[in-house]
Amino acid sequence: MGLIFDSFWRATAYCLHPRVIALSVLPLILMVGLSFALGYFFWEPAVSAVAGWLQSYALMETFLAWLDQVGAGAFRAVFAPLLVLVAATPVIVFVTLLLVAVSMTPAMVELVAQRRFASLERKQGGGLLASVLWSLGSTVLAVLAMVLSMPLWLVPPLVLVLPPLIWGWLTYRVFAFDALAAHASKDERRALIMGHRGPLLTMGVITGFLGAAPGLLWASGAMFIAMAPLLVPLAIWIYTLVFAFASLWFAHYLLAALERRRQQQALVPAAAPASGSAGVPQPEIIDVVAKPVPSATPALPGQPQP
Repeated sequence: MGLIFDSFWRATAYCLHPRVIALSVLPLILMVGLSFALGYFFWEPAVSAVAGWLQSYALMETFLAWLDQVGAGAFRAVFAPLLVLVAATPVIVFVTLLLVAVSMTPAMVELVAQRRFASLERKQGGGLLASVLWSLGSTVLAVLAMVLSMPLWLVPPLVLVLPPLIWGWLTYRVFAFDALAAHASKDERRALIMGHRGPLLTMGVITGFLGAAPGLLWASGAMFIAMAPLLVPLAIWIYTLVFAFASLWFAHYLLAALERRRQQQALVPAAAPASGSAGVPQPEIIDVVAKPVPSATPALPGQPQP
């Protein structure tokens, strides 16, 4: 836990570094431009399609009629745009995370390594291709989990719990790999991720709940839905900062854990070879033959010499 908190505060301080702020501009510009382009071409068709589906779905129409009866009829007009935003939010989160992982994480890991772990040996256990494949595979699994869990989102408490948990798992998978790609060997990376799985998953889940904050805006009322063109860039900016912070957090934690692991291994003395083992030359055995010690008493004449 001490390592988690130490890495947390260090990552928070590094977020104010000019280099980190400059690096966050690129994914922010790309995501805002992509969001506006998709919204310009697909927003109205998507809202119309969802509204038509709601009218044809008897159970949903009953729910909307109940809202009219209780005086919440204004919610009917924003329900279709709300569903479109809710469906688009996971896509925005996944794409933002991948952009941060590709465009920011290597530079931020290098920044942490230069300032804190300059003497740490780089064993290059994971290249760029391995990192991309790992991130894409983890993203596919997270998307499947998100799609399969969507029916549970209709239960009010679960919609605030399940998406952050899935995003947290994905954050842990992507940033833990990238933080160790340059410095750890494959065996070291696997051992560290397995040995620290609990703390790393906790860090990912905390990051997931921090990233869920913009989603609360869409559930706050019709005013926020009407301000979506302004709030979507703000939400993307928050996602970018959260994932940049998470990348720094994982880098500080895992590089410190790697350095500690190597120091502990260096202190363990090499095991002495077992006696009599095959291939080990044994000391030559010299037989000492006892010789009689001459007597100090002189022999009498006529007696044989000893």
